[in-house]
Amino acid sequence: MQKNTVLGFVLIGLILIGFSWYNSHNYNKQKRANFVRDSLARVEAMNNPKVVDSLRVADSLRNIQIGADSLANESYITTYADSLLEQSLNGTEEFYTLENEKLKLSFSTRGAQIKEALVKDYYTHDSSALYIVKDNYSEMSLVFFTSQKISTSHFNFRKVAETDSSLTFRLPFSGGAYLDFIYTLHKDSYLLDFDIVTNGIGSQMANNAGQFDLDWSLRVSRFEKGYDNEKNYSTINFKYPDENSVEDLGMRKAESSKKIPTRVSWFAFRQQFFSAILMCDNNFSAGDLSYKFLPEDDPQRALFDCRAQMQIDCGRASDVTIPMHFYFGPNLYKELKTYGRSFEKIIPLGKSIIGWINRVVIINTFDFLRRFISNYGIIILIMTILIKLVLSPLTYKSYLSSAKMRVLKPEIDKINKKYPRKEDALKKQQETMALYQKTGVNMLGGCLPMLLQIPILFAMFRFFPVSFELRQHPFLWASDLSGYDSILDLGFNIPMYGNHVSLFALLMAVSMYLFSKMNMQQMPDTNQMPGMKGMQLYFMPIFMLVLCNNFSAGLSYYYMLSNFISIGQNWLIRKYAVDEEKLYQQLRSKAESNKTKKKSKWRERMEQMMKEQERLQRERQKGK
Repeated sequence: MQKNTVLGFVLIGLILIGFSWYNSHNYNKQKRANFVRDSLARVEAMNNPKVVDSLRVADSLRNIQIGADSLANESYITTYADSLLEQSLNGTEEFYTLENEKLKLSFSTRGAQIKEALVKDYYTHDSSALYIVKDNYSEMSLVFFTSQKISTSHFNFRKVAETDSSLTFRLPFSGGAYLDFIYTLHKDSYLLDFDIVTNGIGSQMANNAGQFDLDWSLRVSRFEKGYDNEKNYSTINFKYPDENSVEDLGMRKAESSKKIPTRVSWFAFRQQFFSAILMCDNNFSAGDLSYKFLPEDDPQRALFDCRAQMQIDCGRASDVTIPMHFYFGPNLYKELKTYGRSFEKIIPLGKSIIGWINRVVIINTFDFLRRFISNYGIIILIMTILIKLVLSPLTYKSYLSSAKMRVLKPEIDKINKKYPRKEDALKKQQETMALYQKTGVNMLGGCLPMLLQIPILFAMFRFFPVSFELRQHPFLWASDLSGYDSILDLGFNIPMYGNHVSLFALLMAVSMYLFSKMNMQQMPDTNQMPGMKGMQLYFMPIFMLVLCNNFSAGLSYYYMLSNFISIGQNWLIRKYAVDEEKLYQQLRSKAESNKTKKKSKWRERMEQMMKEQERLQRERQKGK
């Protein structure tokens, strides 16, 4: 390297070091000056009695703590230029109630917000009252800017109007301006109207302000017995105005968040069987949604913390009315559908064909049977029988295809003896395919009917864990068909399996093993891939046993019934519907008649391809 180049690098390094030292020196000097100035200002402010009083008020404000992100972590020591706001800051908190046949709602004048939301006629798994909103578990605040930041949760509103079904709370401002929160609870409804009304507020808002920020944090309690099952089906949902579908922040996650830059119609803090939904008629302009699950051993038995930070456009008008609506209630499909807001789509019943099966077939069949039968275990039994009857033609075709391949096994064995060498594998394959074609046997004939039944299987997997109808309905030893059943509490936890033994899951695994074993006996050995027998016969039952031990007892019960009914169907078909000796004679007759038929173009092309493969194989062997 040249001398001038080295000297240049050294000079550049010295310049950078000097520049860094100069900036650091100036920063520390400025920091000391700011500290001295702030200290003097703080001493001067502390000598002001008005500031001292507001400090005491700020310390006395009761803040809730919902997760690490809660608004309650803010400590207000600000004095307000508006004397009416100062008075509201020092006001006395009062409580009021609205009640109908389905809800009992408690309101606090502190922030004019919902203090408690009790859902009537429903209880937690231990028979306690079911509060979607509990005392000190929720905080909602409307945030906007005048000459200062205003967060309504820190002010004491005045009740200015009250009827049997409505409450009006007011936060006054100087000059006759005010902010009203109006709550209206309709008769026999889970819906609560929430109107935000401003009068003269727009003239006091900051010049660039054209929106309110609505911040709502809610800690959702546990209502069900099984923590894992409840956690797996709880999340936050939201809906875009012009979309038919409903989005979510994902399920089976410890925590999740999403920034939404576009308009949103509503969002829902969804627990497995209950939800708190907030909808804005004019749509939220944007927002942030997040949740975080609490550990299973949480001493307060809380499930997860939810937070929504939403923006609402209000324009520059002085008088604005923002109509909104709360829903506090069960995730009942038909109940949610009555509101015409697509609320019912928060229930994860599946998409496309699976969702259609659940919404159109399963739910309607279930509701029809409920009119006449009160025992939900019997209803599941009847539904399982009906499904099996509908699918019986496919079951018959699948069995018949397997029977055809089974009776042709002696012919296949002859072909195997004829071509014992590996070099003759292609000839063996050609002759086997020719046999199947002559007899009219489709190698996939047994698989296709079974594949058509898979949507039903997945639909049931979706339906039972979120079926509100099964909630807290007992059957046999299961106290709640929507949760897991337990005949033995282990006292310790087995990873992935749990700390209990579910008898329905155990019986389901046994039925799956027996059904697999029957299928193995019906299939010829030539069709068994290496390792497939062990996978189907042992691994799958054990896998399903572990999976279903913590799932809905209704789901395990359905799978158990389905397997035992399938075993019975196959036995009846084999005993009375299919005579294998007669079937073998039919296949031989068909093969004889097909010998004289002209080969199809497809068969000619296949034979030509096989011959070409055989030729290439011989050439490779000669090359070796």
